[in-house]
Amino acid sequence: MPRTHAADMPFIRSALDVRAAWDTRFADTPVALLYKHSPTCGLSAMALEEVTAFLGAHPDVPVYQVDVLSSRSLSNEIESSLGIRHESPQAIVFRDGVAVWHGSHRGVNRARLTEAVAAAQVAG
Repeated sequence: MPRTHAADMPFIRSALDVRAAWDTRFADTPVALLYKHSPTCGLSAMALEEVTAFLGAHPDVPVYQVDVLSSRSLSNEIESSLGIRHESPQAIVFRDGVAVWHGSHRGVNRARLTEAVAAAQVAG
């Protein structure tokens, strides 16, 4: 059954959650998406709708979410470890655990996510 709700995106709250996600799901699927969301931002709300629409159309792609307000230290750690400046909303596409694309603000939409994930899948 396709996932069609934001609740279907597991939250990543710590570096341990990232490792657990990698061990359980990323290992089976080389391409995954991380979505950084601010629950108080209108633009993030629009981006969340886009990510949710992407989810419904691509149930085979793991999508994880970080709440940048409640998990600010994790968001900072992501910025530091990936070298990708923090934005919100922000989406990051991974291939084999390596960030291969990122977009923010209005760049987080289903068309760009679909293109980025397709390119990452082909790159393998």
